[in-house]
Amino acid sequence: MMHPLSLTVNGVPYEIAADPGRTLLSVIRGELGLTGTKEGCDDSECGACMVLIDGRPVNSCSYLALQAEGREVTTVEGLAGAGGPSALQRALVEAGGVQCGFCTSGMLVSAQALLAERPDPSEDEVRLALAGNLCRCTGYQKIVQAVLDAATELRDARV
Repeated sequence: MMHPLSLTVNGVPYEIAADPGRTLLSVIRGELGLTGTKEGCDDSECGACMVLIDGRPVNSCSYLALQAEGREVTTVEGLAGAGGPSALQRALVEAGGVQCGFCTSGMLVSAQALLAERPDPSEDEVRLALAGNLCRCTGYQKIVQAVLDAATELRDARV
């Protein structure tokens, strides 16, 4: 039996019908056509499906779509501004923190949540914030450096 669902994704309101057992990930990818959020392990272990719900990182593969009723959801597509990629997205590319790219969306979403909460994080804080995101290619150092570089750019822009 389908249930009505009202949610806002990347600032756009949606009214859809969802089966009670559908995950937020499957609705984001299937009904909304936003494919930046990836399905990796389907068990909340890899972080490829990470989205922000009301600003907090959540593994969307284990979050029921109906739980997002009335919530603000941000996917990796929502991180970019009207002028193009965000400082964080640019920094990740510039630091060489993207290889196969499968983990990238989850890394970016987790890092965005960190920078919103801690604009000037330490390296240890970055590593802790990214701990729920697995990368099989980069060895993490370039990703961590990109987050630190973006934090510096954002801090300098505020001054």
